[in-house]
Amino acid sequence: MGAAVATPRLLTRPRRLLASLLIPLVIVGLCLFQAQPADAARGGRMGGGSFRAPSMPRSSGGYRGGGSRGGGMGFPFIIPIFGFGGGGLFGLLILMAVAGVLVNALRGVGNAPTIGGAATAPVMPHNVNMIQVQVGLLASAKSLQDDLRSLAASSDTNSSTGLQRLLQETTLALLRQPDLWVYANAESGSVPFSSAESTFNRLSMNERSKLDAELTSNVGGQRTMDTSNSAGDADATNEFIVVTLLVASTASSKLAGADTGEDLRQTLRILGSTASSELMALEVIWQPEGRGDVLSANDLVTAYPNLQHL
Repeated sequence: MGAAVATPRLLTRPRRLLASLLIPLVIVGLCLFQAQPADAARGGRMGGGSFRAPSMPRSSGGYRGGGSRGGGMGFPFIIPIFGFGGGGLFGLLILMAVAGVLVNALRGVGNAPTIGGAATAPVMPHNVNMIQVQVGLLASAKSLQDDLRSLAASSDTNSSTGLQRLLQETTLALLRQPDLWVYANAESGSVPFSSAESTFNRLSMNERSKLDAELTSNVGGQRTMDTSNSAGDADATNEFIVVTLLVASTASSKLAGADTGEDLRQTLRILGSTASSELMALEVIWQPEGRGDVLSANDLVTAYPNLQHL
């Protein structure tokens, strides 16, 4: 009996050691991070997706799948794999996601549910890649705003094929304006499937908080189009337009980053070619979107400090 008790303790020592190193790092990061004031213009948003695991056949065993739960994670734990920097709040949120999985796994040691062998659990992706690409363009790219507005009005954001088309058309719209690219940033990280949805939602909330309001919206099949004629061309003094692409995907393609215009071009091309079967969630967020709104150089630096000049 004594040996049976000692075994799980030995198994948890590496996990506890990793937790003691990783969790304080996350706490320090949260303390050092200072939220940027959201004093920019009104904007638009479109996208959707689903993080549900594939359905499984019914069985008398009563097991229900819905994500990796306690006891399903073995050592070594998945550490986020960052691409092209992974700094700022994006990197911190990815780190928090992995730390959350670590804590849940520690709590679930020895408490794995008994399935009984009646049915096979649904096949779930092991990791989900979180990708964020931001492009800052000169305000003269007004046709891009028209394209995004048109996509918000016509896109099917309630299906995987519709989201894939939206991603493709958005990347194409950006690729058609290379002479107006001024700033860009690309970040990526890999998180366990069980924390993918919450991580994506946090990243989305961070970007949405930079908008004063969402005048044009088409998310998950729910459309909200401004009826007061507030949406439209920005003020003549407007300086920049910023478009954010937030993608959750199981694709293993390696992106080129956004250090140069050519890097950004390759990244957009690869991102736009993501298959619908690999695309789990997508959000496209842009500003300004309102008539009379202005996104100045000062607003740009304040709301998007990670953008780099191309």
